[in-house]
Amino acid sequence: MSLHIIQPGLQTSIQSVGRPGLMRWGVARGGAADTFAMALGNLLLGNPIAHPGIEVALTGPEIEFTTDVSIAVTGARFDLSHNENAVPNNAVLNMAAGDRLRFGALKSGARAYLALAAEIDLAPVFGSVSTHLISGFGGLNGRSLRTGDHVPLRHCRYVAPRELPPQFRLDYRTRPLIRVVPGCEAGYFSAEALSAFHHGGFAVSPQSNRMGIRLTGEPLATTDLPQLVSSALCPGTVQVPPNGLPIISFVEGQTIGGYPRIAHVISADLHRLGQLQANQRLDFEPISQENARQILRDKVRLLSELPDKLQPN
Repeated sequence: MSLHIIQPGLQTSIQSVGRPGLMRWGVARGGAADTFAMALGNLLLGNPIAHPGIEVALTGPEIEFTTDVSIAVTGARFDLSHNENAVPNNAVLNMAAGDRLRFGALKSGARAYLALAAEIDLAPVFGSVSTHLISGFGGLNGRSLRTGDHVPLRHCRYVAPRELPPQFRLDYRTRPLIRVVPGCEAGYFSAEALSAFHHGGFAVSPQSNRMGIRLTGEPLATTDLPQLVSSALCPGTVQVPPNGLPIISFVEGQTIGGYPRIAHVISADLHRLGQLQANQRLDFEPISQENARQILRDKVRLLSELPDKLQPN
């Protein structure tokens, strides 16, 4: 029982929520770039929200199923075909042995998640089967999937057809507004620099990767900033290097850095970073830590309510 990769796409990999709790040992959390979208697919199938699946970035794969299993595709919206017949995103799809799923044109977002009503039968590394692509461990041989690969499955099952309610179908077509709280060194920046950061209309650099999202735009003033001892980073930390162009630490980002930390993306918005495309413009909105905590509580509650709102299709 396996997924047979006919065409791999640009960067298709096995992911889950990563490896939380290991950053003190220098191991980045990694895992899915959009854990919220991944959770939606898992809940459609009756899985735990952290259940491993397949992350599809920008250009999708063609996959042959060697067993009967239910799947769901959430996150970035692709044109999908099941044995050459168009099928929807955000819904349970029942695949039979020999069936093929093909990801066509990308319509919005950057990363989709193929959730599986099955377990990926691979040995965990540091407690997870997530692929750490930059360091080369986990997943299938520590790399993106390639043509001819077989991803082994076990405990495959069918799930009753159902779909996400409209309010849970994420729309990535609008210009993202990313909410942030002040970083540890925010006080070192002038009022003008902070205002420019929050209203600067930065864009995502094509040089971004799973380690960091580099931004382009009007550089922030950095001439009077002091030199710093390298300090802790985590996903969402926004550093400003000497060239004045911010870098957002991403899912496989380093665990320490020496640039001033101007802001931190709130936990509830981290998943939105996973749907940014190169050259896409974005804005930052400063909020308080209390507001950030409330937004996270609301998002956790929203996910907890989903199983009772799933609609038959």
